Amino acid sequence: MRGCRIGSWLPAVLLAAVGCGTSAPARFYTLDATATPSGGPALAASVLVGPVTIPSSVDRPQFVAAIAPNRVDIDDFNRWAAPLEDSIARVVADDLTTLLGTPDVAVAPMANFEPTYRVTIDVQRFESIPGEAARIDALWTLRATADGAKRTGRTVARESVQGEGFDALAGAHSRALARLSVDIAAAIRAAADAGP
Repeated sequence: MRGCRIGSWLPAVLLAAVGCGTSAPARFYTLDATATPSGGPALAASVLVGPVTIPSSVDRPQFVAAIAPNRVDIDDFNRWAAPLEDSIARVVADDLTTLLGTPDVAVAPMANFEPTYRVTIDVQRFESIPGEAARIDALWTLRATADGAKRTGRTVARESVQGEGFDALAGAHSRALARLSVDIAAAIRAAADAGP
């Protein structure tokens, strides 16, 4: 009798244990370069991008989604594949390669690379609104290595989400970063035209 009772509840306990150990798998997202060639002549200069700083509120692997005024949701199941500072620097560098028509764009730190210009980026706002928009507000500084001449700017970009889910939200952030890159590329071309 006792053996029958144990046998009857044992499968239920095993199923419950398996169910407790199983959770939804995390999904990982990247930022991608989306800039298109500007049509201008290739720039005969080299550019180093970084460091990039971001707000501490989004300095984590998880998506931080704005869901109401003064309220966010930290989503454990939707994550960035790499630290945001690194991803932003890589995407801006890739966008600048396209916009400036030069392969001589690198991400800091880079050994044995003497750039003509250095770009630093301070992201003030990196806001994710699922199903609606991605917003980026960034201050950036462009410095000529030869004489230290400096140009600064601010880019505020809002890109609508095109589609559902976090992949569409990551895509909107990529397009917002392309707008940032366009502003930086314009400043680099202006500095190159001005000369030393």
